[in-house]
Amino acid sequence: MTAPLVCMLSAAHPPADVRVVGKEGAALAGAGWRVLHLCPAPSGQDASAPLREEPGGGGMGGAPESHAGVAIRTYRRAPGWRGRVLGIPALARHAAATGAAVLHASEPDAWIAAILAARRCGARVVLDVHEHYPSRLDARLPAPLRPLARAAIRLACRASARSADAVVVAKDGLDRDFAAPHRTIAVRNYASPAAVVPRVHGAGPLRLVHLGALGRARGALEMLGALALCPPDTRLRLVGRFTDGSDAAFQALAVALGLAGRVEHLGWMPHDAALDAAAAADIGLVLFQPGVENHRLALPHKLFDCMLAGLPIIAPAFAEEVAAVVREAGCGLLVDTADAAAIAAAIARLRDPALRAEMGARGRAAALGRFAWPAEAARLVRLYHRLAPQGGTPALAAETRVAGIQGSLGRDIARWDAGRGHPGPWKAGPGNAGLGNTGLGNTGLENIVLGHADLRDSGPRGTG
Repeated sequence: MTAPLVCMLSAAHPPADVRVVGKEGAALAGAGWRVLHLCPAPSGQDASAPLREEPGGGGMGGAPESHAGVAIRTYRRAPGWRGRVLGIPALARHAAATGAAVLHASEPDAWIAAILAARRCGARVVLDVHEHYPSRLDARLPAPLRPLARAAIRLACRASARSADAVVVAKDGLDRDFAAPHRTIAVRNYASPAAVVPRVHGAGPLRLVHLGALGRARGALEMLGALALCPPDTRLRLVGRFTDGSDAAFQALAVALGLAGRVEHLGWMPHDAALDAAAAADIGLVLFQPGVENHRLALPHKLFDCMLAGLPIIAPAFAEEVAAVVREAGCGLLVDTADAAAIAAAIARLRDPALRAEMGARGRAAALGRFAWPAEAARLVRLYHRLAPQGGTPALAAETRVAGIQGSLGRDIARWDAGRGHPGPWKAGPGNAGLGNTGLGNTGLENIVLGHADLRDSGPRGTG
């Protein structure tokens, strides 16, 4: 019997998005479903990079036929918010035409398209919530209007949840806006096992690294202010690109501070290459700026990537989710990220290679254990066994198969870390690319309980 098709529906995510495809889609594909990512065509860029919303975008370059076991199908739309809103009816038609059993939608406009498509084709609908949407308009509105706007958006979120079969939230604190506790589960952006050689810390000049999207709100200018206060042999490595148009201001400030030669901008890189670039640095930076609700609730991939790479992390004390991970893992320092001097002081404290090695090792262990992706993937797979059962494959058998593959990879990484020797540089090949990144591990399998009617995640964060 042919497995049910799951369509990961995106209005803005790139073809090889880390969460939508590399984690969620790959976990479902590894557990036996057919998975398709229907997404906007990128404009001559890496398939995992954020889409450029600009005139002339929407070309067909940069989209692979598949990634991590997930088929990729792109469509054209006009750029910007206007293009997204006007494109909802067409996106609904595209989604209905896939014949998918489940439409898994990842943005508010994709939610609407999925709900409309489901009325036409009878598919189940899953809303995937990555951000705190009620606060998204705060920066564009005067303060007196913000509560009204938040209330209106919250009502829209709840209306969408009533029309959906399930709501998946990427971090704690997002579920309250949907008021659907019996249909809501948490599938957090925890760390996927990856074949990266962790940093071996030693004495010498420090190299700082920032992964992912760059901009004012992500502390780009504060990075330079802190770098200016560090010894002249300290370097800053940027892996990613500016997404808010502030790159010119960044370059101008770097020149004004005499730092142009101390900043290395590598641009956007595929995930494996970005991890390797991080592991060649000494300290990971997560410098979200205060005043943005999504920053307070952030749980970014870059945090866990730096942990996997064995780096100590400097992170914002106000960011509740990030701070909780750093405190529990003991893998970094929490500071006022709006204060360049506080960032520089944390860098100075981490000049001690023994402290960096200790924090880096704790962070990597936590990323491979307490904050590992497999338990989150298991929760998602459990949901899908209820929404789109696989008639020919018992649920537990499918999960056990993926768990075995993931467990083997986890043991390889553990042997590597323990210094018992690894059989050559590990790289995911064509046969295991999807499962190697995001399959289900034994930790997740222990938490799979089939036939439970309540989808709520009643356990503490990070458990099943």
